[in-house]
Amino acid sequence: MNTEFNKIQVIKYLAFTFGIAYAIQIIAWLLYSNGQQMIGQLIVAVMMFVPMLSVLLSGGKIKNMGWNPHIKQNWKTILIAWFSPMIFTAIGAGLYFALFPSHFDLSGSYIAEVAGEDALRQLEEQGLSYPLTILLSCVNCVTYAPVINAIFAAGEEVGWRGFLYPQLKAKFGKRKGWFIGGMIWGLWHCPLIWLIGYEYGTDYIGFPITGMILFSVVITVPLGIIFDWSYEKSNSIWLPAIFHGAFNAAATIPQCVTITNTGSYRLLGSAPNGLIAGLPIIIFAVILFIKAKNTREK
Repeated sequence: MNTEFNKIQVIKYLAFTFGIAYAIQIIAWLLYSNGQQMIGQLIVAVMMFVPMLSVLLSGGKIKNMGWNPHIKQNWKTILIAWFSPMIFTAIGAGLYFALFPSHFDLSGSYIAEVAGEDALRQLEEQGLSYPLTILLSCVNCVTYAPVINAIFAAGEEVGWRGFLYPQLKAKFGKRKGWFIGGMIWGLWHCPLIWLIGYEYGTDYIGFPITGMILFSVVITVPLGIIFDWSYEKSNSIWLPAIFHGAFNAAATIPQCVTITNTGSYRLLGSAPNGLIAGLPIIIFAVILFIKAKNTREK
C-alpha cells in the first residue's frame, strides 16, 4: 500500500473530519444536558462514519482500501483481532483489581446508576443474576459483537488507518506517523471528554486536561499502532475494523463490575483506557513499535 503524501488532501480531510465531528459532539452535549442521553449516544455512534465521509469530501478514494477480508490468508490476524481485545481487557482489569480489590463489585451498582434500578429489576424478572449477565456479555464480546461493532468502526478505520495513517507514514516514516496519527485520532474525541465526561467521567484530578492527554497519547497512540499493524498485515480495512469493534465491546465490561464514583482512579482503570488496565495493550503496541521498520525518517 504505497502512498504519496498529499498535503492539500490531508488538510482538507482534517478540516472536514474535525469540523463535522466537533459540531456533532456539541449537539450530543446539548442532548445529554437536556436528559436525552439515548439520542446523544446514537449521534455519537453515527459520528464514527464522519472520517469515511471526510475522505470522500476531501477527494480521497476508498475503493482500494481492501474491502475483501481474505479470510483464508488472514485467519491468524483475524483471530488476533477478534479475541485479543477481550484477553487484554481481562488481564488489565485483573491487574487493576489486584491493586484495588475493594473496587470490584458484582452487585450491579454501576448499571443501577447509569441505567436506573429498573434495569436490574428487569434482569431479575428475566431470571438473570448480575454475575450471569456479565458472563453473557463476555461471551457476546467473543462471538457476534466484533462483527456488529465493526460496521460502525469501519467508518473510522477508513478515515484513520485507510487514509490518514498512510499519508503520515509517507511523510514522516512509520514510527513518527503512528505517533502523530494516534494523537490526532485522540484529539478528535476531546470535546466529548470535556463536555460529557467521555471515558473518565468528570470527577478526577486536572479535569478535563489530564483525561485528554491520557486518552490522546497513552491510549489512542498504542491502539492506532495495533489497528494499523493489523491493516498492514492483512491489506484489508475490515481487520482494523474488527479489532476496533472487539475492543469497544470488551472495554465496557470492567466498568460494569467496578464500584461507582472512583474519581481519579478512573485514570488508572478498570477499563482499558486507564494507565494500569491499559498496560497489556500498551506493551503490545510498544513491541510492534520497536519492531517496526521505518520506510522514511525525517
